[in-house]
Formats: sequence, C-alpha cells, structure tokens
Amino acid sequence: MGSISDVVRWAVVVTMAGPLALVGTPAPLATNSSLPPGLTTDQLAGQRVIYSYPGATPPQSLLDRISQGRVGGVIFFGENIQSAAQIKGAVDKLRQAAAQSPVHQPLLLMTDQEGGLVRRLPGAPTLSEKQIGQAADAQQQAANAGTGAGQNLASVDMNFNLAPVLDVYRTPGDFDDSAQRSYSTDPAKVNTLGAAFVTAQQQTGVAATVKHFPGLGSATTKQNTDEQPVTLTASADTLRSVDEAAYPASLAAGAKSVMLSWAIYSALDPKLPAGLSPTIINQELRGRLGFKGVTITDALEAGALQAFGTTGQRAVTAAGAGMDLILCSGRDVSQGDQAAAAISAAVTSNQLDHSAFDASVERVLDMRGTLH
Repeated sequence: MGSISDVVRWAVVVTMAGPLALVGTPAPLATNSSLPPGLTTDQLAGQRVIYSYPGATPPQSLLDRISQGRVGGVIFFGENIQSAAQIKGAVDKLRQAAAQSPVHQPLLLMTDQEGGLVRRLPGAPTLSEKQIGQAADAQQQAANAGTGAGQNLASVDMNFNLAPVLDVYRTPGDFDDSAQRSYSTDPAKVNTLGAAFVTAQQQTGVAATVKHFPGLGSATTKQNTDEQPVTLTASADTLRSVDEAAYPASLAAGAKSVMLSWAIYSALDPKLPAGLSPTIINQELRGRLGFKGVTITDALEAGALQAFGTTGQRAVTAAGAGMDLILCSGRDVSQGDQAAAAISAAVTSNQLDHSAFDASVERVLDMRGTLH
C-alpha cells in the first residue's frame, strides 16, 4: 500500500473518486479533510482508542502517549475523581499534553453522568431517568438534566458524556429499572425525553452519547453484560418497534455518538454481540436509522466478551465491524496500548480495510473538531 503518508493522502479521495484513485501516484488530501498529514498508522489507530487510568493522577505514560498523538480520549471513573478541583487539575494536565500533540482536535474527555445513581461527578443531574419519566413535567425535567450534566462536565473541562440511556425497560426491577436508568416502558416517551436531554446537553458544548443500541430494555435483573455473556431473544419486530424506536428523535437532534450494547440479539445476529456485529451496526443503526455520527463500544473488558479473545482481538473485531471508538475502561493504560497496537497492525497487514479505517478516523476527528 506504500507509506502511511500515502495512506493518509488518499484517505478522502477514495470516497470522492472511487477505488481507481488508489492507482498510480497518491492524490493529495482533499482540502476539507480533517486527517492531519504525516501521521503514522500508530497515531491514526490511537485516535480510535479511549484510554483509562487508575487513581487520582494521570500517569506519565498516558501523558506521553497523548503528547505523541496516540490517544483519542480518556474516560474518568469514581476512583479518578476526589473533588471538582482535583479532577479539573487532572483534566488540565491531559489537555496540556494534548496541546503538544500533532493532532489538533480536542481530546475526548468523558464520563458517565447519567443522573440519579449513575454519576461520576458530584452534582447535576440529581434526578434519575426513572424519576424524570415519572415527573409531571417530564420533558422539562429531561432538558434540565441535560443542561445540568453538560454544565457540570464543562465546569471541569470535560467535553463528552456517555449519556443518556435510551433503553426501554420492560418490568419493574429488571436490569435497567433496578438502577433507575430508563425513562419509561413506552418507547415514544423515551424517544421524546432522550431527545430533550441530548438537545439541552449539547447546547452546553458537551457531546451526548445515546446507549445501549439496539437496547438493553428486555434484559432481566441478572443479565448484565459487564459481568457475563447475555443473549436477548426479543423478536426483530419488537426490537425495531420498541427498542430502536427510542432513538430517532435523539439522532434527529444531532446526538454526536451512539454506544452499542454487548448483548447478543438473536433475532438480528445470533452469533455476535451488537458492538461486534456488522449487521447491527451497518444495517440497523446506519442503515435503518440513518446514523452518520460516531459509534463507540461499551467497555472492552466486559464479561460479555469472554469468548472473543484478547484485548487486541476484541479491538480489531469491533473496529472491523464498524465501531469508531474503542472504549478501554479497565483503568490500565496498557489496555489502551494493546487495543491501539492491534488496530495499527491490522491496518498494516490489510486485515482492516484502509478506506473504512480512514473514514472512521475522520468521523472521530470531525466530531472532536466541534468540541472544546
């Protein structure tokens, strides 16, 4: 294929001029391309990986990788956050490292600030999705929660929230309802409230992620993909008329990102979890629902993926299936390194399609360019 600079130069040309653009001399980058010239395969692969780290202080190894242009973003958990002042200081260190990087789009700096029981930062939104769904002024409360989440993240210089949850729960006390993470059993209500949250939050400059596509609403209390493999047997009709029906308004409102579930949906793809399934990513999410933004995996270390190999193998399978961002949330910098190295090697060996790889990196960088 030639050098990586060749690969970078033809990245956008493929979509504009077709495969014949690859023959002969590599064409120059289109002027509107967001792929920085001269990046190595390792650096480009790194733009697709979200790292995590243990404890309160970002380790030097992570700061080094960021300054080298080899990291797409960082996710924060409770163990990283001692106070608003402390986490803002940590985020600022990461931003200072990113300022040295050859990649000039902002680093993705994210957490799960759903509201209620699932909050990494103290403060807004205090209401859970269930409480919002039960409120007399539910749509206003959903918008208030989106504004609160966005302002809270922005106050510590984060720019990306892994919320809201659009799962449509089925029975009291099931997987989503037990943690009050679902607005309603009514997909139309979830559709409306999710869009209110997304719209209000993104008006604060913080990106929203809707999750867990195509939906974990039918999961029972014990069907937790973080812990074990989960197969959901809802029919294709139910998945489309209930679970996926919660998404159109948020996508129309411009939700920047969609997180896919690690459950297997036997009616759509009986073998692969949604986040590893080209069928679900490309036919359901991008095809049926027309989503053109950034896809992100759930946690790569999840118990649901125990049959799918090493960190590197999981990352390559997800990337090949159509996942743009790979979420390495095990609080271990080496996990992100393994994912990025495996993706880079798969591109170099042509195991991953070059044009699809470049298109994915470009989607990520385009989105990052809209953030602070």
